Amino acid sequence: MYRFALGRLAQAIPVLLIVITVTFFLIHSAPGGPFSADKAVPPEVIQALEEQYNLNQPIWQQYLSYLGDVIQGDFGPSFKYSGRNVNELIAAGLPITAELAFYAMLVALSVGIFAGVGAAMRPNTAQDYIPMTGAMIGICMPSFLLGPLLVLVFGIYLDWLPVSGWGDIPGDKILPSITLGTGYAAYIARLSRGGMLEVLSQDYIRTARAKGLREPIIIIKHALRGGLIPVVAFLGPAFAGLLSGSFVVETIFQIPGLGRFYVQAAFNRDYTLILGMTIFLSTLIILFNLLSDMLAIWLNPKLRQEIKGAN
Repeated sequence: MYRFALGRLAQAIPVLLIVITVTFFLIHSAPGGPFSADKAVPPEVIQALEEQYNLNQPIWQQYLSYLGDVIQGDFGPSFKYSGRNVNELIAAGLPITAELAFYAMLVALSVGIFAGVGAAMRPNTAQDYIPMTGAMIGICMPSFLLGPLLVLVFGIYLDWLPVSGWGDIPGDKILPSITLGTGYAAYIARLSRGGMLEVLSQDYIRTARAKGLREPIIIIKHALRGGLIPVVAFLGPAFAGLLSGSFVVETIFQIPGLGRFYVQAAFNRDYTLILGMTIFLSTLIILFNLLSDMLAIWLNPKLRQEIKGAN
């Protein structure tokens, strides 16, 4: 297991290097610059700003200098948030984004597993068709459409829940969590249904039924651990996707997390903030993928044997 983890981490280094390189040269090749949108700024002031942030150096020199700072864990100063560096902005927005992702994951797991397991217990019946149809709708409906619909229904027409903010008004975390978690709940429902159908057809499940065990005991005690392995393998990419894909939801509901900083950085052409956010989120995606793979290996004895044989 340790060799597997170390091997995956070693593979992550060139991946991150490619992400840094591609992102760096893409944002620097875009027309304009971080100070070109400022109005009524004399040319000498812009020149002084470019010298302060080393933007007057050749592009390859800027790249090597930035790469050296990143290796030391320094993402540099923000071009638009005066007096603040990218590390501080990430530290300020990460707790809020992580909390939103956690609540969205709770929504996804509770709804998705319940719907998927219930559908697998009675396949090809209304108990199967209804939740799977809902899952397909959830997969097809993007968050930028679902969010305004929830705001319109529950925030404006019914006036039950607040439609913006985070932690300021009771209930203001409900709509963003549902909006962000619904799509992942749909995927989890389909994965858990497929995994449970495969496990419920195994011989040991038929043996348990022949012994007279009740269906709830068979499901909980014998089938869930194997049936939810596809869900466990999906958790890493899902949580990483919740963290990195929350910018739409944060923008809709005015949540001051990483997503809003990312969107504002794109509009402001804040090079260092775009780069820092991209590198940080890419690192999270790699780490969560690794954790989900390790958890799936721990749950599946066959995978453990395969890894031991490969080593």
